[in-house]
Amino acid sequence: MVQAPIFHVNGDDPEAVVRVARMAYEFRQRFAKDVVIDMICYRRRGHNEADDPSLTQPTMYAVIDAKRSVRKLYTEALIGRGDISVEEAEEALRDFQERLERVFQETRAGTDEEFNPHSAEVIHTGQKELAPQTPAMDVDTAISREVVDLVVRSQLELPEGFTAHPRLVPQLRRRAEMVATDTIDWGMAEALAIGSLINEGRWVRLAGQDSRRGTFGHRHAVIVDARTGWQYKPLKQCYANGGKLFVYDSLLSEFAAMGFEYGYGVARPDALVMWEAQFGDFVNGAQTIIDEFVASAEQKWAQRSSLVLLLPHGYEGQGPDHSSARIERFLTLCAQDNMTVAQPTTPASYFHLLRWQVHSPLTRPMVVFTPKSLLRAKVSTSLTRDFTEGTFRPVLDDRAISDGRIDPAGVRRVLLCSGKVAFDLMAERDKRERRDVAVIRLERLYPIPHRTLGELLDRFGDAELVWVQDEPENQGPWPFMHQHLPVAINRTVRHATRPAGSAPSVGSLHRHEQEQRDLLDRALG
Repeated sequence: MVQAPIFHVNGDDPEAVVRVARMAYEFRQRFAKDVVIDMICYRRRGHNEADDPSLTQPTMYAVIDAKRSVRKLYTEALIGRGDISVEEAEEALRDFQERLERVFQETRAGTDEEFNPHSAEVIHTGQKELAPQTPAMDVDTAISREVVDLVVRSQLELPEGFTAHPRLVPQLRRRAEMVATDTIDWGMAEALAIGSLINEGRWVRLAGQDSRRGTFGHRHAVIVDARTGWQYKPLKQCYANGGKLFVYDSLLSEFAAMGFEYGYGVARPDALVMWEAQFGDFVNGAQTIIDEFVASAEQKWAQRSSLVLLLPHGYEGQGPDHSSARIERFLTLCAQDNMTVAQPTTPASYFHLLRWQVHSPLTRPMVVFTPKSLLRAKVSTSLTRDFTEGTFRPVLDDRAISDGRIDPAGVRRVLLCSGKVAFDLMAERDKRERRDVAVIRLERLYPIPHRTLGELLDRFGDAELVWVQDEPENQGPWPFMHQHLPVAINRTVRHATRPAGSAPSVGSLHRHEQEQRDLLDRALG
């Protein structure tokens, strides 16, 4: 069915199992083809201490109970061949049992009351040390103009003889123009983040269902020769100090692919490891990995992963199955600083966020709700100096306040929001000439940036606070914010949302546009 060789091997023969495993590995390495090992073995015990599998499989377990264990069979074979003596076998068994008992006693000593995953112990992994988790702090994530220019050249200078697709060449050239005209978009911002990291010697890994090109044709991390099919990574030109870039179009299994990347993030916490959904709601297929590992592994096993989930999210009238990455589900799982949940609204914010994930002393998963329509929107571009200065800011102030068009003293309503809706609100506010309304963006939804947010809100006195979101009332950030935001900032917060619904959005573009108008009316009062 899958055009792969299958090696069948007896699980009672450890040496045969090792030989087959080596053979399968060598086949995979030489021919780059899948291979299957079918190990014929058995399960002696039930799935927990109280389970008795013989109650439902009596004849099979009668056979299993009569079988001698693999350890005993292999020990007798080694003694019979003269490889070891009986005394050596008994000593090896005693040593193994003593090790098990020692680990068991150490585990018992660490009671729930004493266990603290944020303890001062440092776990040495061979790469980055898993240092104690500490509160988030400012991390310098800016890059030099020289690195910006290096990334630009990588997009323009293709190998000799390489024939890029005629529709792709103008897109790559525009990336140089973006830097020159201070209109850097999301695709270029991501290239700057990845290119700068591999230039620093970091490993960057991205896997997803259409990640090399990008679902929305915005990335082009791997480009294909239009005549020969040769696949080339432009950012390879940024390689330095051992840095590497790996970009894969993964199979259509969110569960398997995300699980692998999670484990990679555990093994290489010093790398930027990203898994991207084709659309954000595709993440549903990996819910088990999210629940069992991404959200809870640190509390359960003190196991930390640096995995980043990139989930396209945004309400543009595309219907229930291409709008929501289910922000509410992730926020429901947030507690004890277990992960970072962010929805950046500018390319520079996304750039600094990715670099912060690598350079921060924290090692924890991060969920990023990435945009769709904003990928090429002029209202959502960044200046070149936004990349050569500063760091990630979890809260962004209103542009109208920054440029002096609105006086904070005159603001009577503050709209708190996250994501694309911020630009809709600012455009409608300016259209109606409402100088008594400010729009504040939360780039990070969890942990709630209460200190920074509180300082910004203090300027507005007793102005009314309203949380505004694209999503229905029972979805998106509001259920979480309704519970936690008033406590974090010690203020009352009202809300303006779409009506509660069982689906993530309506299925009609006309209804979507009507809901959008109603939402803006209620938000602006």
